[in-house]
This record gives sequence, structure tokens and C-alpha cells, in this order.
Amino acid sequence: RLSLSTHQNWSMHGASPSSTSSFEMLGVESVPASYQEVQPHWFFCRRADDDTSWLPFSREDSDKLENACYPGKHDEVVVAVDGERYDVHVKERKRYAVYWEQGPTEVRRCTWFYKGDKDTRFMPYPEDISKSLEEAYMIAVTLDEWKTKLELPNGETIILHNPKLIMQYQCIGLQEEGVPSPSWQTQPRTVKRGVNNISVEIPAGEPEKVDHLVFMVHGIGPACDLRFRSIIQCVNDFRSASMSLLASHYKHAQQDGQVGRVEFLPVNWHSALHGDATGVDENIQRITLPSISRLRHFTNDTLLDLFFYNSPTYCQTIVDTVASEINMLHTLFKQRHSEFNGAVSVVGHSLGSLILFDMLTNQRTGSEARGGVSSCEPLILNCDTLQQTLTRLGLQQYLDTLQAENLDLESLALCQDGDLKDLGIPLGPRLKILNYAKKKLNSDHDGNQSSGFMQRSQFHRAQSVTSAVDYEYFDVGIGQVSIDYPQLAFHPQTFFAFGSPIGMFLTVRGLKHIDPNYTFPTCKSFYNIYHPYDPVAYRIEPMIVTEVDLEPMLIPHHKGRKRMHLELKDSLTRMSMDLKNNVLGSLRTAWQSFSRLPVAALPPVDEGDTSIERDLQEKSADFWTKILEWPRIKVGMLNGGRRIDYVLQEKPIESFNEYLFAIQSHLCYWESEDTALLLLKEIYDKLGIPIEQSQQ
Repeated sequence: RLSLSTHQNWSMHGASPSSTSSFEMLGVESVPASYQEVQPHWFFCRRADDDTSWLPFSREDSDKLENACYPGKHDEVVVAVDGERYDVHVKERKRYAVYWEQGPTEVRRCTWFYKGDKDTRFMPYPEDISKSLEEAYMIAVTLDEWKTKLELPNGETIILHNPKLIMQYQCIGLQEEGVPSPSWQTQPRTVKRGVNNISVEIPAGEPEKVDHLVFMVHGIGPACDLRFRSIIQCVNDFRSASMSLLASHYKHAQQDGQVGRVEFLPVNWHSALHGDATGVDENIQRITLPSISRLRHFTNDTLLDLFFYNSPTYCQTIVDTVASEINMLHTLFKQRHSEFNGAVSVVGHSLGSLILFDMLTNQRTGSEARGGVSSCEPLILNCDTLQQTLTRLGLQQYLDTLQAENLDLESLALCQDGDLKDLGIPLGPRLKILNYAKKKLNSDHDGNQSSGFMQRSQFHRAQSVTSAVDYEYFDVGIGQVSIDYPQLAFHPQTFFAFGSPIGMFLTVRGLKHIDPNYTFPTCKSFYNIYHPYDPVAYRIEPMIVTEVDLEPMLIPHHKGRKRMHLELKDSLTRMSMDLKNNVLGSLRTAWQSFSRLPVAALPPVDEGDTSIERDLQEKSADFWTKILEWPRIKVGMLNGGRRIDYVLQEKPIESFNEYLFAIQSHLCYWESEDTALLLLKEIYDKLGIPIEQSQQ
């Protein structure tokens, strides 16, 4: 319970006279201001380890929440926020993630805030305390009676000294002969009214129009960067970077309504592989040595993913999980954005790029590969029991619900979306069940269809002393021969690979050359993006163009210039070449003077002999022919005839020691504005919207 009282002389309640006089001198207004109701702003809570922070919604989202929160509303109101990636249950005051697994977070309608001297940001009061504070403030302003005291349930006290000075004090009990006496702490908390009076950065709202959808698949391990953040957090940062780049490089197109935004959604497969459904973690733990436990745990949780992908058993789990997650997210996105008519692209980092590469090489182009399941056609689940099916999908909590209706696999296969909805199963789990069944049905129907990385004449297997896999015989593409590759529910426009080991895996699998005419069956664009110091990244173009040493394309800096240390390096290289050319020019002049001697002084030359000058001329001609042919070299059709390998510019500090920054280089893509801008340029070039000069 909050108690409120007004005292003209509040020093009698424990404050020192000296502090009283100092407070009275600060910001006292002779004429009371008229009362105006405080403008609320909505915040959500984010908890990480021992840190709790409250972050504001955008003004647009806050207004939507405020409009949905009005007295007398008994039914729950759900408001989509943050680009419709979250749903806020207004009455419950909870925020739920839509596209990924995440615990609900608290939401608060905030009007009053406090901050101590050691705090970095203001924290909002609970809504009941804020309401009491606002009532006390209204009375004080209306009656022009200040020094109002408000006691909090935790024993602390808030005093409204004047409109400009409101403080919160902590009452500390000092024991004197067993009797506690109150005294005020020396550093009270500052109290502020309204979000406009605190230092907080309110994020800009996101455009409602989505121009393009991108799915991002992570690599090995549960963490994606050096700060051990999840794929969700890294994709959130990548999305924020793209929003900033759209504002700076597509400013006028945004103002004209030509450009909305690009949605990036994370695809998490690691948790499914290491979950209880497979039991692989428990089996690995039984054979793991007890020594250097932290290092072995890191190995089991990250590096073993590479071995799992080379195992037919767990590789099937990985590709099934990636495909089902992408298809489920795609269906869910289309349901929430019914007006969306843009294209879809995919991004893979590290091992995630290899997963997508193998999957894209084994897509089928016929209408039967993408055809939906008929409403009257039963769904077939290739699993032993209902419990195993639900466990594999991570939906074991619905087992009791289905068993209560006497549903087994056969009867579940006959269910439609409406049937599952009537059982109280939410939309996300329903989509997982229906999509998994649809995928299995398609794989059964299309099992006799051929799927391949390229036609039999389009690749060449390297000669080896070991017995290599005959991909032509198995006719299953470039992936593992025992894997049934699932089909995506859409045709990707572009495939972006970050720090990709694709080239190395193809070579190890026995491939020596990629036919220039080959393209993915359902995806016509492919970019291989890497940092020059990335130890995991490999090139693709040398497997297509074998006769010329082709340099990769340098990705421009997002501010429109080359990094200064690279400019300096180029300048020194040009100076060296100029000096070399001057020396060669002097030698050429001397040679020409020598060659113009009287003919009689030269020994006769047989017609069959090759002179030194002719040899030099032929070599020079051959050299310049290759130089001039470089821009016209065809790098294959994997990217529609355009370049495939794109290299980032290293930072100045990275150039001092490339080994020191090797690991960081493999994880840099999530925060790379240069990478994000390359994606945006590719996406909007296809929409006919050119990039603008940076406004930075």
C-alpha cells in the first residue's frame, strides 16, 4: 500500500536542515504551472545474466500499444510490434517472440523513472507506483503544495520537493539500544516524470512495407560471434545495420516510398541436433574424457557439428531441420504479411552455407516439388511412433493433448489445420506438424525423380588413388549419397555465403572442376563473401575458371571509399611499378640501340631459329592478351555470369597481424556494414532501385 501525506516542514521526518535549505533553493517556481497529464511510453524488459534493462518501443509501436490499452476492455488484445516479429498481449503485459523460441518478456506502460548515481540508465517504476506518483504530482501542482511524501511498499520514500526536484530516499534502520531510528541515505535517487525528461534513445520505427525476405542459417555451435551471442541476437544486429544503411544509401528512395525494408529471420538448427530428440549429446558425453573439461565441452558443442554433418544419420537431421524451419518461417511470415509479394533469399554462415549449398544443388524444379498437399489428401509421417514424431519436432508437450483424443500417427495424418486448431494447439506448432508431414509426402512422391548438382557432363572428378564416390552412378547431386534432401517451399532469388568452406568440401569430395554452364536448379544468383584472413573461407571461382589466376572482387567500403591503409598500399605498389617500368624502359632503349647496328655486324640468322626479341615479343603479347581478357572472362552461370568471389577489406589494425585476428575474421560478418550493404545492393538492383551516394 502506498501512503501519501503533505508536510510543509518535511525535515521533521528525518531530513537534515542543511539539505532542506539546499532543496528549497533549487528550481522553485513562484507561480504554479497548470497540470498536464503525463504522456506514457511503453517499454519492455530484457534480462541477461545479472543485468536487467528496460528498453523503449518505437514511438509508432508505443502509440499502438497505448491505443489498445483503454479502460473497460476485458478481452485480451494482441498488438504486433518490432516489425511484427513480436506480439504483445496488452492485458497480460507480456511480449512473445513470433519466429523463434524465446521466453516471454515483461511489458510496462511507463510514466515515471528513477536512477541512482551509479546507474547508467533510468529505470521505470511499476505502473501502480507511477499512478500514485502522478496523483501526488497532480495534487501538488493543482494546490501548489509541495514537499509531498510518498512511502513505497519496500520502505523507501519519494519526496516531491518542487516540480523540478523529486527524489527517492532509502530508509536505513540504525540500531540504538535495540530501537531502530530512521535516517536518510547520503545519495538519494533522482526521479523523473515522463520519457521526454530522461536520456533514452527511442528507436526509429520500421517501415511496414517489406521488400525482400532473407533467411539466415548459422554455422557450427550455438554462438555466432566472439561475445557468444546467439543467432537471434546476431541477426537482430544485422537487421539494424541494414536499416541504417537504407536510411543513408537509399534515402530519397525511402522518402519517395520506393523502398521499405528487408526482413532478416534467423534459422536455428543447432538446438534440434543437440536436443533430447537425437540423444547425441548424452552419447558423446559418456565417451568424453574428464580432463580439460571446458575445452572438451567446447569441442563437443561446436567442432563436432562438422563431423555430424559428415554422418549420414545426423546430416539427415540437420538438413531436415534447416528445411523445415525455413519452410515454417516462410509460411508464418506469409500469413502475417499477406500483402507481401517480394522475393526471398538465403544466407549461410560457415557450415550453414555448405548446408544450403547442398540443399540448393538438390532442389527440383517441377511443379510437383512445390505443390501443396490437397486438403482431402491424408498426411503421411515416416516415423515409428507419435511420441518420436513430436519429440523430433520439439513438440513433445502436446503429446498428452493428442493422446487424450486417441490420436495416433495414422489419424494425425488425416488432420487438417482446423482440426489441430480445435485442439488448442497454437499456430507455430500446427505449422511445424503440417509442414513436416507435407515434406515427407513430397519426398515419397518424388523419390524416383532425379536431383543433381549438375548433369553428368558438367563436372569432373579428380583422379585419386582412393576409391572415390561415383556421383554419376548414384545420381543424387553433390551432397552425401545417402541423404534425402528436402525441398524448399519457394525458389530463392539469391544465395549469400559468409566465410564459406564450400570450395574445400567440394574438392575433398573429389570434384575438380565446376562446369561454367551450371546453375542451381531453383536459385540463379550466388555470392561467396569472405574476409581475407578467415581461416575457414575458400574460393569458388578457381574451380570454374582454371586457366587464369583471377583476383576476387573487392567489396567497397560502405562510406564509399577504400580503407586508407589499402590506398597507401596501392600507392606504394604503383610507385614500385613505375620505378620498374622506368628501369625496363632504359633497358629497352639500350636494346633498340644495339639492334640498330649495321646488318653486316650481326651474325646471320636461320629462318628456323627463334630470336630473343621474337621470344620476348611473343611472351609479351601472350601476357597482355591475358590481361586484356581478364574483364571478359566468364566465371560461369552460378551468379548469372557475374563475379562470385567477393572479399572484404581488412581493417587497419587487422593488417598488423593476420593470425591474431583469424578467429575474429570468421565471425565478423554479422556486424559488417560492408557485407550488409552488398546484400542490399544486390536486392534493390534487381528491383531497379540504384544505390545512392552515402549521406554520412
